[in-house]
Amino acid sequence: MVVSMVSLGCAKNLVDSERMLAQIKQAGYTLTTNPAEADIAIVNTCGFIQSAKEEAIDTILELGALKAEGILKRIVVTGCLAERYKKEVADQFPEADAVIGIGDQVKIAEILAALSDDDQIMQFAPKSCMPLTGERVIATLPFTAYLKVAEGCSNGCTYCAIPQIRGKFRSVPMEDALAEARELAASGVQELIVIAQDTTRYGEDLYGESRLPELLTALCQIDGFRWVRVLYCYPERITDELIDVIAKEPKIVKYLDIPIQHCNAEVLKNMRRKCDAEMLRTLFAKLRSRIPGITLRTTLLVGFPGETDTQFEELAEFVQEMRFDRMGCFAYSEEEGTVAARMANQVDEEVRIRRAELLMEQQMQIAAELNAARVGTDAEAVIEGYDRQAKAWLARTAADAPDIDGRLYLPGKPADGLEIGQFVQVHITDTVDDYDLTGEVTSF
Repeated sequence: MVVSMVSLGCAKNLVDSERMLAQIKQAGYTLTTNPAEADIAIVNTCGFIQSAKEEAIDTILELGALKAEGILKRIVVTGCLAERYKKEVADQFPEADAVIGIGDQVKIAEILAALSDDDQIMQFAPKSCMPLTGERVIATLPFTAYLKVAEGCSNGCTYCAIPQIRGKFRSVPMEDALAEARELAASGVQELIVIAQDTTRYGEDLYGESRLPELLTALCQIDGFRWVRVLYCYPERITDELIDVIAKEPKIVKYLDIPIQHCNAEVLKNMRRKCDAEMLRTLFAKLRSRIPGITLRTTLLVGFPGETDTQFEELAEFVQEMRFDRMGCFAYSEEEGTVAARMANQVDEEVRIRRAELLMEQQMQIAAELNAARVGTDAEAVIEGYDRQAKAWLARTAADAPDIDGRLYLPGKPADGLEIGQFVQVHITDTVDDYDLTGEVTSF
């Protein structure tokens, strides 16, 4: 039997998919990336916000069409959407042969073996049954991989359903995280990306304090890694110790993803976020001072209940002042079961969407200016592939996280002696658009 995995949503979900793939492979199934070539398709869904739910639903329907045509035999739905809506997913998608929660992903091979024309399988073990470690089949490019150091979240932001879906924050014991990292390095991974819902909280539940600085220091001592990248750092937990480690360790790329959501004190208080504009200004100034050349990425949420025009304008002015290197902006989505969904003064949906569009238009101009300033500079980059239409190698610098940031085009031919996973020195020669660049290889 041939099995295909469709992994939606964030990189944390991708790690879960990789662990399921390892179980499936060990059970003797053949894997394919193309559902049209498979007997069984598994959808590891996201259910974080409305757009993610819609993507998951569309994917299930597309697979259902393949099943109706006789191409697919079975469909399994798991992940956040299944965990969150359980019976609703099972009822609305009778084409799904199994709907399972995240706690049952550890039994995925058994579930595949039990699929039949009889009743739809529904299994929802406790969230805590999801293991924090396990063998993986790496689904990213072979030179890069994610290290998920915690599961769930205990921050309690009023707009977020993650604690309901994934459970409370659970850190991976440091010895286990380091053992997994060593295995990844031994397999050829050169870029390790450390992730969790709140990476800066790593270790608090096990050791009574954040152990992220200690973990990063230990990861940098592992032979094989060239870049160690840290994503999803909450601003209030970025300590001087963490800044010092990032600054002094040459393997840690000078890049931080810090989701701030907003800058207005009242909005942040209603979100149950522990910061304000002055604290953020101080933090970003400190980061730029102590880590010269650092790339700062953030995520914003606009249209939160009660957000006024004045508060939105304050955020827009803050973004203009901070000039983030990378930024994403989401329109607030009312998520069932969250505190924010029950708040009065819900902002009109059209206003939310327009505010997000305005901020992204503003950020595009900032990004274009920052990209233009990179022309004429030199950088290290990693080769990710070749684009025959563009007649250029595709690369990414340390200032760009995979799949979310821009890329670097290096005009050339397939026979130029470059290969995927190769690190090269480049000279940036021009901009392609607001986010992408072109360059030339100066040395291998």
